[in-house]
Amino acid sequence: MSASTTLRRAAEILRIPLAKAGATRLPAKLRPSAVWSEASSTAWEVLSPAWGGFRRLWLRYAWPVLSVVSILGWGVLAASILLWVTGQLWGWQEAKSAALVAFLLFVFAVAFIVGRSSYGVTLDLARTRVAVGDQAVGSIAVSNTSSRPLLPAALELPVGAATAIFHLPRMKPAQVHEDLFTIPTSRRAVIVVGPVRSVRADPLHLLRRRILWTEPEDLFVHPRTVALAGSAAGFIRDLEGMPTTELSSADVSFHALRDYVPGDDRRHIHWKTTARTNKLMVRQFEETRRAHLAISLSINTDEYESESEFELAISVAASIGRQAIREQRELDVITQKGPLRCETGRTLLDDMTRINGTSLRRTAVDVARTLSDTVPNASVVFLVVGSHVTATQLRSAAASVPPGVRTLAVRVQQGAAPGRANIADLTVLTLGELDDLALVLRKAAA
Repeated sequence: MSASTTLRRAAEILRIPLAKAGATRLPAKLRPSAVWSEASSTAWEVLSPAWGGFRRLWLRYAWPVLSVVSILGWGVLAASILLWVTGQLWGWQEAKSAALVAFLLFVFAVAFIVGRSSYGVTLDLARTRVAVGDQAVGSIAVSNTSSRPLLPAALELPVGAATAIFHLPRMKPAQVHEDLFTIPTSRRAVIVVGPVRSVRADPLHLLRRRILWTEPEDLFVHPRTVALAGSAAGFIRDLEGMPTTELSSADVSFHALRDYVPGDDRRHIHWKTTARTNKLMVRQFEETRRAHLAISLSINTDEYESESEFELAISVAASIGRQAIREQRELDVITQKGPLRCETGRTLLDDMTRINGTSLRRTAVDVARTLSDTVPNASVVFLVVGSHVTATQLRSAAASVPPGVRTLAVRVQQGAAPGRANIADLTVLTLGELDDLALVLRKAAA
């Protein structure tokens, strides 16, 4: 068969017109890559509904049954089949006997997991939000809701990556058994507690059946914070009402007197000066702005000496933000991953808890620039950075903040003494311990 005949037949099959009978080059739609792409797309369109249906059936019917068999159980079942085939092929009665024993063990294991337990299980966390170092306590109450006694069993409670096991005694009808547990809170984290599940297994653990009794709950271990009382809180409070260079005819900050012009509010006429100068004089005011705090928190771990230093930075930002929310100040917190929720102290600490430090290309300077674009009306900006951030980087970060905005950098350095320094108009506060935060803020106010 000639090449031209082959091309013509291929064109007829694919319904693609052939440009010329004597063409020596395949059209784009006849090239192998295009043909394979079109065939694959067509095959997927045909097989996709069938695959979706098979997957649903598998998850609904097959997987619940097959997941009961443990890895050891699959090994025993495979060994019994292999031994039986070996015994049949070579006539080894010993292999057949071993295969029969293995199969009987598998069958006897079924007797331990059949049936259904009737439990009423209640998982209760005393508090779903605690701070690092606080005690997180919970309880599991199990009741026998059936009309017959229940044999001893075990309950599993996943707590993060670990699993706690609670052993239930033999329970009479309507009997209630309660266990208390504590959860370590040495690290900031969102810990998934639950679901509580009962486990029925044979003595050899060939089969293992789990039944879920509760829904999982999230335990938020918030970063440790300190209250900024006294002059430290007053420093943040004093940021309200910072004057601007814009003049206004009505505000709370008196600036000067000027001549009366038609249209001025007569309530602002200064009568004593008017009587002395024999012409109408009115008060001139400066516009003031409500304190709007913006916090730039770098989560680039390359800028921190250690994990504990990074956790200190998060605690500093959380403490300042929580104080601002407590005093009903406007607040924005920005990281490399975007803004955090600041509606309430709880939402702020929840988002602080979810922060994961990673090595990033974006530095503290980039976060400061993003903050300037996102929060242009901020009256004071806190730059919370690690000890690896240089003075040059701090100067660049401060330069991105609009003029007239009070800017402070809190540079955390584990174990360092509290200190204050100035880089041009930027106030740099060095902090080594979270308990010294109020002290360094008082230094900034001095």
